[in-house]
Amino acid sequence: MHEDGNGGGGRAASPEPAPQVEQPGFLALERELTVLLRRARASQGEMARAVHPDLEPSAYGLLVRLDECGRQRATELAAYIGVGKATMSRQLRALEQLGLVGREPDPADGRAWLVALTEEGHERVRRVREARRARYAGRLADWDPDEVMELARLLNQLNRGMEK
Repeated sequence: MHEDGNGGGGRAASPEPAPQVEQPGFLALERELTVLLRRARASQGEMARAVHPDLEPSAYGLLVRLDECGRQRATELAAYIGVGKATMSRQLRALEQLGLVGREPDPADGRAWLVALTEEGHERVRRVREARRARYAGRLADWDPDEVMELARLLNQLNRGMEK
């Protein structure tokens, strides 16, 4: 066995140095994200029930995505949310039965379908999102507006980094 531990005669690529996960900043980040995510999950359930009493909390994100991006294929929604086709089909059927989404043929591909919010779905999602923003505004009323923008910028940066 050679010093590089790979058992071969060649040189192993030098590994990148391990990140310093025990740094106080990463410990604080883990703690604060844990609290934020726990609260977000609880809030998502409340928002889903506000849209419709029978709406599953996990489906709320689909409605927001459709509200922000317009009609999409189920495969695009599944990839964005990070679920399989079967799960997505089940969630979309439930949303259709609640009258929140509808399907229409994709003009670019007659074999595919596009999913879109119904008028009722748009209205319900709009009301819930406005109420949520009003809660944020109330809870952050003592923040400087530049701090709110900085928080939004940093969260966006974090979300982009998590996509890698």
